[in-house]
Amino acid sequence: MNEATRPAFYALAPGGWRDYVTLLHPPYTAWHLSYVVLGAAIAPHWRPGILGLALAAFFLGMGIGAHALDELRGRPLQTRIGETTLVVLASVSLLAAAGLGAGTAIETSRWLLVFVAGGAFIAVAYNLELFGGRFHNGMWFALAWGALPVLATYFAVAEQVRLEAVFAAGFAAVLSYVQRVLSTPVRMVRRRVRQVSGRIELSDGTELPVTVESLSGAPELALRLISAATIMLAVALVLVRVT
Repeated sequence: MNEATRPAFYALAPGGWRDYVTLLHPPYTAWHLSYVVLGAAIAPHWRPGILGLALAAFFLGMGIGAHALDELRGRPLQTRIGETTLVVLASVSLLAAAGLGAGTAIETSRWLLVFVAGGAFIAVAYNLELFGGRFHNGMWFALAWGALPVLATYFAVAEQVRLEAVFAAGFAAVLSYVQRVLSTPVRMVRRRVRQVSGRIELSDGTELPVTVESLSGAPELALRLISAATIMLAVALVLVRVT
């Protein structure tokens, strides 16, 4: 499998342990875990223990559970992980994530259970495209993968939602929507397009060939850069709180 035929720029050659690394969608999982850090860092009090639990819960729920369900439905990453293994991975990780959330709610506020239940529901409904795919769209992706990590973590730390949390959640939601806008054509080119032909003629008469790389290169580079930038922002916010 060469660069052009990989189902994602981070996908490793299929087989063995490499499938499980690919399944995690490493750049995107790290990107969305950065929103967890954002929620904890802007809260009035710095509670690293709650942050650690939130990171573990969202890593299990989003990084493993949601992605296992996504792979179960249609094999977009072309891994060789068995269906039974994917079901077990999804079930165990989502239950563990919910358990961490419920345990945190007992120690902080029972209202946190609303976020836990909402997150578990959307992880299943979005990735399995339940209810006719009603929840499988850009808006729900932005809310579930962007706003939810910020708001849930902020609430777990502060036990309330203040205006700064709403704006931070809005930032994460908009950036997540941008992610989906950029990644949708990239996924189509990498996973569904068999052949590309044609040319672009510029005003000076210059002709540029239309290739797979010309269609997916720029949005894919943007995805890589935004992922790196969001992770660096999360690191900077942690350093602000601990130094």
